[in-house]
Amino acid sequence: MIKLLVLGSLAVSSVFASPLMKQAREAGLVPIPSDKHKVRKLVDNPKNPLNNAKIRLGKMLYFEPRISKSGLISCNTCHNLGTGGVDGVAAAIGHKWTANPHHLNSPTVYNAVFFDAQFWDGRDPDLEKQAQGPILAGPEMAATKEHVVKTVTSMPGYVDAFKKAYGKDVKITYENITATIGLFERTLVTPSAFDAFMQGNTKAMSKEEQEGLKTFIDKGCTTCHTGIALGGSMQAFGITGTYKYADVGDFKGDKNGLVKTPTLRNINETAPYFHNGAVVTLKEAIVEMGRIQLGIEITDKEAASIETFFNALEGKKPEIVYPQLPNPTASTPAKNVN
Repeated sequence: MIKLLVLGSLAVSSVFASPLMKQAREAGLVPIPSDKHKVRKLVDNPKNPLNNAKIRLGKMLYFEPRISKSGLISCNTCHNLGTGGVDGVAAAIGHKWTANPHHLNSPTVYNAVFFDAQFWDGRDPDLEKQAQGPILAGPEMAATKEHVVKTVTSMPGYVDAFKKAYGKDVKITYENITATIGLFERTLVTPSAFDAFMQGNTKAMSKEEQEGLKTFIDKGCTTCHTGIALGGSMQAFGITGTYKYADVGDFKGDKNGLVKTPTLRNINETAPYFHNGAVVTLKEAIVEMGRIQLGIEITDKEAASIETFFNALEGKKPEIVYPQLPNPTASTPAKNVN
């Protein structure tokens, strides 16, 4: 849906600023619009429209550790907005220092609004639904719906913020708490030099980055890494070879064996790579993708060229000021680290 909206809004013309730009568009690569109003419209949720009060509240809840059982873990713990939207470890760490039992890596939350589905197995359709899972998962935040609602409603600061966001008659539920977190996450979009290039600024990317983009396309990487996120769709994994770290964890994809393709935006910041975080360097990741997805050998020179292109995908992050969270009261649930 988002891809169609972007393509429609950009109204791709027959006149391109460069042959490479035309090749990139024909390969399915789509830029983030430069107009902030177009971006806002693109990421909005018609069922729960964005407004500034909801975004501010969603940010508070995103950084709120007290909704976890221990009172120590927030969404930002695994999806750290200061470190590329990830935690930088191979397998996500949650309640009682528990590593993800399937050895799954935390994907970035930046630009996740552009994904076709959420989670590595694509089981949830959007960010609002995705936010419901980790809070209740035992190895993650280990809370209950009742704990989350009681925590939030125990603090007048949150009650007032919900009224400002949704109206004075709002009923605070687990579903609208998590939906508000998802709304904030929709705003985490990072336009880059690549987007400026795709919109006609041929000087936005260096010569070397443009050469890397051409290598990226010519090698067939856009078979999976396409669209506005350069990823985010469900794809078969291990088409032409077996992933050499397949025995790290027990993840097999969805019921059809499909795995969500990670976004390449800000990929320089989101190591380690792959669903199980078993690959440390981009060079290894690129070469392995060529072997198991495309059935080709990507040379060191080609891998270095593609990696240079990835520099142009490092985007400008929204300015995030850590919010001051509401004071607890006597009815706020106690922290429980056990």
